[in-house]
Amino acid sequence: MAKLSQEDLLAQFEELTLIELSEFVKAFEEKFDVTAAAAVAVAGPAGAGPAAEAVEEQDEFDVVLTAAGDKKIQVIKVVRELTSLGLKEAKDLVDGAPKPVLEKVAKEAADKAAESLKAAGASVEVK
Repeated sequence: MAKLSQEDLLAQFEELTLIELSEFVKAFEEKFDVTAAAAVAVAGPAGAGPAAEAVEEQDEFDVVLTAAGDKKIQVIKVVRELTSLGLKEAKDLVDGAPKPVLEKVAKEAADKAAESLKAAGASVEVK
């Protein structure tokens, strides 16, 4: 197998959905026994004590569909785009609301997904 360059790999990852990418990261972590957590550096004055501890910000969000609204078909289409689920699975997810559509995604991706679902007429929570 030919060795892929970073650009080739990034091009392939661009084509994946968030769920597919998440599944890939999990498989990669298991295969190589590593964690893909971002390194966090905390800098503060020396000897400042517990009062100066940095509060860890939430970096993973869940997008939860709370209600489909009047335009259920449009919501199903958006759910399919966001998750790459099949028609039946997307319909079951929408019918079973409240249910998570995306789990453990970045804030930008969660906001974008929530915006798309709200534009289709759904009620959404980002947790």
